[in-house]
Amino acid sequence: MTTYLLAGGGTAGHVNPLLATADSIRAAHPDATVLVLGTKEGLETRLVPERGYELLTIDKVPFPRRLNGAAVKFPVRFQRAVRQVREIIRDRGVDVVVGFGGFASTPAYVAARKRVPVIVHEANAIPGLANRLGAKWAAGVAVVFPNTPLAGAKAIGMPLRREIAELDREASRAEAIDYFGLDAERRTLVVTGGSQGAKRINETIRELGPKLVGGAHGDDAWQVVHIVGRLSPFDDPQLPHYHVVEYCDRMDLAFAAADFIVTRAGSSTVSELSAVGLPALYVPYAVGNGEQAKNIATLLEANAAMTIADGEFLPARVEGALLPVLADAARRTEFGRRAGQLGARDAAEQLLAMIDAAVADAARGARA
Repeated sequence: MTTYLLAGGGTAGHVNPLLATADSIRAAHPDATVLVLGTKEGLETRLVPERGYELLTIDKVPFPRRLNGAAVKFPVRFQRAVRQVREIIRDRGVDVVVGFGGFASTPAYVAARKRVPVIVHEANAIPGLANRLGAKWAAGVAVVFPNTPLAGAKAIGMPLRREIAELDREASRAEAIDYFGLDAERRTLVVTGGSQGAKRINETIRELGPKLVGGAHGDDAWQVVHIVGRLSPFDDPQLPHYHVVEYCDRMDLAFAAADFIVTRAGSSTVSELSAVGLPALYVPYAVGNGEQAKNIATLLEANAAMTIADGEFLPARVEGALLPVLADAARRTEFGRRAGQLGARDAAEQLLAMIDAAVADAARGARA
């Protein structure tokens, strides 16, 4: 019986593909043991137990980015975290470590080196520090985007939660229309800046609301499902066919209802929309290392999506780009078709095949 240790956490971008992979393991190998390694501060503390997996925690040791007291303490604290993982590997009989980035992955990679095989999955087009390190001695490296600069990596896509990987948008549309209280005769524009919201997206779409639902975009009648987020103050414009939702925990139904979507370009979002073939206008988050713009580079090269920079996402610019595509069914269909060709629904199964191959190779080496 194989024992898998999946390391990651902190953000949904690390936890969700980890859990999708765990589900794939459980489906393929019901007798296997799946352990999840995280810290006490991340989303994993809630999401992992809710999904029915055992969570093991180690100290959170951020890599120091400037010389200060934390930098001086870092070597000792990091080695303690590595020892914690080595004890888990030994005491729980771990056969393979699979890392998804985040604070738990770096000590896991170091602890596993020369003990058990390591598999790395990188979700973003710009890899993080943890995965850049782990990839140096990994038995296999998987990435979501083909432009991710990790040597020897195989582009497999994002392991998706089952409700997205198995989503039939057409078959689920009636349920989605009922769930959001929509008009079945209208096409649906879904707008989301993420669970916390995006102020610029929210303000621009709100200002354009009358034109979006008022017929100025052509013969087809549209309605808006605007997921505004929990932290961004928003005044409901109180327009007919303009539905304001603070938070949505059924994004599968949002995708099923949507004929077009305006959204950020996080790795999970891009992967999910591509997998289900949903035409999109991406507004990459401008803060950070620019990874969201890199995440959609392949889609843009294939003319499979649209984009507007966050700083340009203003009413006049958006009206000139968005309204014509809402009036052009053929163009929307082509965006969705091309995106679907680039998306992957079976990444979790592909990643499991890579993991199991590494375990088999290690077992053969031990017998030799």
